[in-house]
Amino acid sequence: MTAVGPEEQILNQPDNIPDDLDAENQDEETAAMIEEPPSGDEGVNDLDSNWSMECSTVVKVKTLHISSPILAAKSPFFYKLFSNGMRESEQRHVTLRINASEEAALMELLNFMYSNTLTVTTAPELLDVLMAADKFEVASCMRYCSRSLRNLDMTPESALLYLELPSSVLMAEAVQPLTDAAKQFLAVRYKDIAKFQDEVLSLPLAGVEAILASDDLQVASEDAVYDFVLKWSRLQYPKIEERREILATRLAQFIRFPYMTCRKLRKVMACNDFDHDFAQKVVVEALFFKAEAPHRQRTLAADENPNPNRRFIERAYKYRPVKVVEFEQPRQQCVVYLDLKREECANLFPSGRVYSQAFHLGGQGFFLSAHCNMDQQSSFHCFGLFLGMQEKGSVTFAVDYEFAARSKPTEEYISKYKGNYTFTGGKAVGYRNLFAIPWTSFMAEDSLYFINGILHLRAELTIRH
Repeated sequence: MTAVGPEEQILNQPDNIPDDLDAENQDEETAAMIEEPPSGDEGVNDLDSNWSMECSTVVKVKTLHISSPILAAKSPFFYKLFSNGMRESEQRHVTLRINASEEAALMELLNFMYSNTLTVTTAPELLDVLMAADKFEVASCMRYCSRSLRNLDMTPESALLYLELPSSVLMAEAVQPLTDAAKQFLAVRYKDIAKFQDEVLSLPLAGVEAILASDDLQVASEDAVYDFVLKWSRLQYPKIEERREILATRLAQFIRFPYMTCRKLRKVMACNDFDHDFAQKVVVEALFFKAEAPHRQRTLAADENPNPNRRFIERAYKYRPVKVVEFEQPRQQCVVYLDLKREECANLFPSGRVYSQAFHLGGQGFFLSAHCNMDQQSSFHCFGLFLGMQEKGSVTFAVDYEFAARSKPTEEYISKYKGNYTFTGGKAVGYRNLFAIPWTSFMAEDSLYFINGILHLRAELTIRH
């Protein structure tokens, strides 16, 4: 490459290179860049190609006229290259040594530095130019490539390709919008992990991390996320030492342990896939979070927003998390707290329902379900709350239960319904109109039951003897 005036344009290589030379296997290519002042008889588009043999290896040397001020203005790499003693010496020639596979991308990059545009449009070509732009520190071209790639149709393959670029490229500010778009694409496509489980299990680490980082995963509970992470890591890293390393350093941060059930947290402590000290740390942190008052939990979640792993942020679980307090004496009893956001309740209309995560009493699994349904006379919609038992079959279980809700102005829990029921597997019992008001009154802005946008429900269960 030969440098002349700033108005110069980089030319493409001539098409009339002899076929026998062009077809040679070339291990590497040396680009000679010669800087010369413009002269009256020198063509501004002068370009010369010549070939040489060195130790039986064919090396192509391409000489191009370039404008050092233009390249130096666009690239710190070229600025340093041209400023390294060239001004004080007679040197007017610099050499770039590149692999043969980089030639096309470098020529595109040089063209961009003159014209601020590229002729290539496909993802592989744009990625090659992006890599060259990173290597030669042309941030404006990196932004151009990143924007062009985002404008192409994203596929799982291309998204993974973007996330597995070299670390130097991934860390560049210009590439962040591209990697963010790739992560978002994968998170949306695979948000229902159960539906695409076989496909997700085959994804590489970068893809799995993008999916697990999402708040919008459609999973039953965080327990399901934990189970998936173990399944994926055991499949991809059969050696226990490697698996422990990848879990501790990469994947465990995406498991939101504070939202796992206590029964599953016990299994974490006994799981051989985690280092014992690491398991103890995350479980203790989760239990402390569960013990916090709701307003304190919300504060911790708000403080967590800038953190990429977001361990205190609640996902949009299919089954809503509950807080459970258990008693063994004088009778087996548990108190279950279920909080629902106003928008969650609004989404129940006209006939929806939302289920809580399972909780246990006397060895039996139970759940709460909130409904929007018609009242007994089918005259209006209303809010209903029901208690169900998970186990199916011939099991019978007698329980006293009481439903309560926080209510203004005191914001204390006020009992709304008491009853007793002998459960058989798969049955549920409750009250179709818990608050004895129509749905419109329940959801009104001045509703007594939403405190800072949250409906606070409580269920007390006691085993009958």
